[in-house]
Amino acid sequence: MALEGNMRKSEWALKSLDATVDMTRTSQTYKCGWNWVFNALLNRRCTEDGPNTILQMDVSLGKRWCFHGRSGQVVIRLPARVHLTAIAVQHVAEEGLLFVAASSAPRSMAVYGLDADGDEGTCLGFFTYDVEKEAIQPLPLKNTLHPRAFSYIKVLVLDNWGNSEYTCFSRVWVHGKMAKPESPL
Repeated sequence: MALEGNMRKSEWALKSLDATVDMTRTSQTYKCGWNWVFNALLNRRCTEDGPNTILQMDVSLGKRWCFHGRSGQVVIRLPARVHLTAIAVQHVAEEGLLFVAASSAPRSMAVYGLDADGDEGTCLGFFTYDVEKEAIQPLPLKNTLHPRAFSYIKVLVLDNWGNSEYTCFSRVWVHGKMAKPESPL
């Protein structure tokens, strides 16, 4: 994949760079509850990892963040204001459970650039994640280099591939160029 070769260049959605998840504007983490017995029988790890999981480089099996239902969102505070060039979403399937894993993958998504806490955001594009393609899939932006720099990114999942209980991400990638610091007035 063309984007994959450049994945580590100008990557802004990393906890190690001080990117964080805005918990007040992010969907609640799915709690496994009694499903742990069912998951154990299927040899599937039910994870209750929080949304900061998607800001880690480790995307091994079982490393993912799941939220309740078929739709939801994650808002990521970037460590700097960024002119976006590319965004990608990753969903790692679990071996032997491709149907179960595929059904929890996000399907239809919208991506927004945000500036302030109450900002409605600027729509940067709509995307369909295809479970039959590669795990890391780029989201086409309206412009390859957006003229505005953003402090936050919102990935809004409109629907998943059929799982009514939860939707999962393994990783969200955000690429771009850091905006020049604003001069003091």
